[in-house]
Amino acid sequence: QVQLVESGGGLVQAGGSLRLSCAASGGIFNINVMGWHRQAPGKQRELVAAITTGGSTTYADSVKGRFTISRDAAKNTVYLQMNSLKPEDTAVYYCNADGSYRSSSGYRRAFDQWGQGTQVTVSS
Repeated sequence: QVQLVESGGGLVQAGGSLRLSCAASGGIFNINVMGWHRQAPGKQRELVAAITTGGSTTYADSVKGRFTISRDAAKNTVYLQMNSLKPEDTAVYYCNADGSYRSSSGYRRAFDQWGQGTQVTVSS
């Protein structure tokens, strides 16, 4: 069973910075894409940033130039460095990853897993 554990959320003033981390574990063979999504109260979950195995990245227009996603493949960990935070960045941030893992029966299975979410609050 693959698990994603997030950390690094919190309360910060506008203009400040936070760094989120998400570590994947559980018999993983490979991870294709790791990404961060967020959901603000009353709004749909949206993609913030994603990174592929090869290092290609994509960002939401609203965070380009302020957020940076990176990945440590050896640790199955993805990071989101968030700078110049704005009150509108306030949301629960969720990590997502897809790939393959070794199941309890020993077979290779695909997974698409989400973390539990971490709150980011930016005060004005």
